[in-house]
Amino acid sequence: MTQQPTPHWPGHMVGPVFVRSTPEGAPERAVFVHGLAGSATNWTDLMDELKDQVTGYALDLPGAGFSPPPPDGDYSVDAHARAVIGLLEQVGPAHLFGNSLGGAISVKVAAARPDLVRTLTLVSPALPDLLPRYGPARIAAAAAPRLGEWVAARFRLVPAERRVDASFSMVWKDATGIHPDRVREAVEEVRRRDGLPYTALAMIGSARGIVAEYLRRGEESLWSQAAKVTAPTLIVHGRHDRLVRPAMAAKAGRTFHQVRLVLLPHAGHVAMMEQPALVAAEARRLIGETRLGNAPLAG
Repeated sequence: MTQQPTPHWPGHMVGPVFVRSTPEGAPERAVFVHGLAGSATNWTDLMDELKDQVTGYALDLPGAGFSPPPPDGDYSVDAHARAVIGLLEQVGPAHLFGNSLGGAISVKVAAARPDLVRTLTLVSPALPDLLPRYGPARIAAAAAPRLGEWVAARFRLVPAERRVDASFSMVWKDATGIHPDRVREAVEEVRRRDGLPYTALAMIGSARGIVAEYLRRGEESLWSQAAKVTAPTLIVHGRHDRLVRPAMAAKAGRTFHQVRLVLLPHAGHVAMMEQPALVAAEARRLIGETRLGNAPLAG
């Protein structure tokens, strides 16, 4: 089935980042964090599904989308987490959503500032895996010193249409279902960002940031941080994810304190874009349970 077009949420600067938001008035608030090479628009469909229940705020991470680069050039996961915390401090305690790299960032945020995170929803979170797939291996190679810059320069020689097609084919189960308007918009965005002097640096820096997190050990590692999360947590994986192994859900189930695991059989790495209604239904359940003060989540 071909994806249907949905509203384009208006955007504005909130401190150092660009944020797209749904209309005010819903009883809850939510903040949405995209993954590597993504932007706030990755959450357009899910925000539409949830707009009656949460006022949504989807940010472009520093250097991504319409957000300027960080003044200090820091694209680490910790730096991105500080940007998310800054937004949460402005909008107030909220339900936090993260996809891929945004999932890793959201884990850091939830562990560091439990007072700001009411629930945590992770879609294919990029948590360390001893058996990474081909996609993460490519990211690690591109993050290598000097090689990353060479790969970025070569990549920009590829037509924007081909780059968009390759990206969609990697993260969607079936990219043929994407609405043509979305494809056109993605191509236009790639061309716009090709004209920015910091685009390659932002991508390489964020890739190096997640690789560094995969290699971190001890109390500051992502899995150790996950064990500190107290917010009720929902983790959604797509069975056809080519980047993050759905089998990692088993380790997540043993690590997070209050967690429910959901596997979507017809989704890839970006289930919130491919199956927004299903992800929204699970998120509504989590938000409702939290508002009613129910007992810890069952598996």
